[in-house]
Amino acid sequence: MRLKKARVQNYRSIIDSGLFDIEKLKTILVGPNEAGKTVLLKALQQLSKPSDVEGFDVLRDYPRSKYNDITTGIVDPSTVTVVTGYFELEDEDKELIPESFHNCQYKLYRNLNNKGYHSLINAPEKITFGVLKKNFSRMITHMDKQVVPVEGDKEVIKPSDSFKAISSEWSDNKIIDDESAKSLKSWLDENYEYVEEENEKEESRHAELLELIQNNAKHDEVLKILDKRTPVFILFNNYFKVKPSVHLGHLAQRVEQNILDDEYYDYGNLCLLKLLGFTPKELADLGNAQSPKINEKEALKEYKDKLDKRSYQLNAASVRLTNEICSAWLPDLKRSEADKLKITADGQYLKVVVEDDLGVDIELDQRSEGFQWLVSFFVVFFSEAMDKHDNAILLLDEPGMSLHGLKQREFRKTISRLAEKNQTIFTTHSPFLVGPEELDIVRVVELENRTVGTIVHTTISSSDPAGLLPLQEALGYDLANSLFSQQRNLILEGITDYWYLEATSELLKEAKICILNDKIALVFANSAGKVVYYATILHAHHLKVAALLDSDAAGDQAAQQENLVHALGNKNILRTKDFCNGVSKPEIEDMLRETLILIVKEEFGKDTSKIAQKQPTRPIIDLFADEVKDFSKYRLAKSYVRWTRNHDAKDLTKDEQQNWKTLIENINKALK
Repeated sequence: MRLKKARVQNYRSIIDSGLFDIEKLKTILVGPNEAGKTVLLKALQQLSKPSDVEGFDVLRDYPRSKYNDITTGIVDPSTVTVVTGYFELEDEDKELIPESFHNCQYKLYRNLNNKGYHSLINAPEKITFGVLKKNFSRMITHMDKQVVPVEGDKEVIKPSDSFKAISSEWSDNKIIDDESAKSLKSWLDENYEYVEEENEKEESRHAELLELIQNNAKHDEVLKILDKRTPVFILFNNYFKVKPSVHLGHLAQRVEQNILDDEYYDYGNLCLLKLLGFTPKELADLGNAQSPKINEKEALKEYKDKLDKRSYQLNAASVRLTNEICSAWLPDLKRSEADKLKITADGQYLKVVVEDDLGVDIELDQRSEGFQWLVSFFVVFFSEAMDKHDNAILLLDEPGMSLHGLKQREFRKTISRLAEKNQTIFTTHSPFLVGPEELDIVRVVELENRTVGTIVHTTISSSDPAGLLPLQEALGYDLANSLFSQQRNLILEGITDYWYLEATSELLKEAKICILNDKIALVFANSAGKVVYYATILHAHHLKVAALLDSDAAGDQAAQQENLVHALGNKNILRTKDFCNGVSKPEIEDMLRETLILIVKEEFGKDTSKIAQKQPTRPIIDLFADEVKDFSKYRLAKSYVRWTRNHDAKDLTKDEQQNWKTLIENINKALK
């Protein structure tokens, strides 16, 4: 199962986060310090926590400003919902449950008293007695007719009488539970002899009732199956570190006596040993073992095998960690950056060292904080992955903050790689961990004031400028890099135009319909009015420039500016009206008109197809804005990007495919 949506309430700084979407692979929670990002992750973990993680503490976790309601008995912790998750079923889950439940969602929530509850959404409705009553009545009428009176004093109990005995106190709203299902099944079995022979209708009615009374049991069984398949939420934070030198005997003693020095440091070291496949005591005993005498051949061989096993496992772990770290660290050999990790054992000491370019071993703690963090992260991750991550959701709290900005950008790829196997949610306030193509998977976390508490925005918006700062910095950095790095540049009006062009061109590329020149940099100016400034600057640097403008009023005004025409020439000013027939003043969304109507129906729950047919020349964005409650142009573009991840070019209409093919060919031609 994958987490689809989540909501946190009544937890520390969070009064109500609001319901927010979780992406299929990777979700980024962005916000300033003290916004409540870490609190969100800790609450989410409680949905399905590892066994060694503590649950909610009413005193510590209930919002302090409202705690008096607990002490005075106004609020009962058992009725306070803290975290709710909505899970979508994957193919592996559907194989284990009846087909009638394949389209349902699994809802899981946990209250402040640590009790968990679950239910199914869009599942077949539970059967009530009222649903069965009519069929039972009709069948009983036929059954009573089959009763043959017996001579003598013996009284014959009719099916109608025995049915009243078990159901007389049942209301129509009574849900058929296990006990009532057993009673009804027994009655059906005992009275089967009264079903009229060769009466197919009554035979069918009897069989149907047998199936219906078992329906609710299926519902409960599905809940049990999905409960066992709920992913475990694994939280990583910046405090887990691996010490460069561990005294194995002391660590083994602390583990046995349960007196660990520091849960974070010791946890990192225990993860290292787990990765190696040894307990602290096993490695400590090897360090204390005396070599057998030469004539004790079997003991000598056993001793040698143990030492070889230790050496080989240490070496294998060193190679694995080195490869993974280098893939994220990308060491610059010209600057003598760390690139080779070695784990060695010397008597009672287990050492983690880094081999430099001269072949000298340097202790891990003498390297940069960023490199130490990266080593610790992979050690903890790989050791935990051995038994927890097959079915887990990863929660990463401010990963890579010790890394240099450019190293963080590379580590972003590592997070994406992890997310391919395990759904990942991570927090950050670093612009280098948010890519320009990832804005659709960002959720802005804001704490404007303590009365309202922490809120998760479903769009890129925030009343606190600090909440948007990482995104602005990320876009600014990429824009600064892209402005003068490519000879060919296409200027777009805004970020949504960038998403539509980027996502659609990928669809057409995969279908081999047409390919957008990958040497063309896509630059968005945030408004039609600013396109002229970007075009002028790039043109002044003797770069090839084209612009794509909507055919609305703002686009018309920008296209007619003398500076833009002078810089680009008319041929390099592309207009959406040239690639979209029949719409008055079309915007880029009108090039995907039919597909967006379907997406709006799914995302916003509003079917606008009939209205769109009646108003074929009206810009689709204007129509959506009037007909769809709380419509957001940004949210629509985000939904389209998600749609393209699960669809092919053939899912676009023929006109849409042709329009986009023509546009891309004209872009390539303008910037050839």
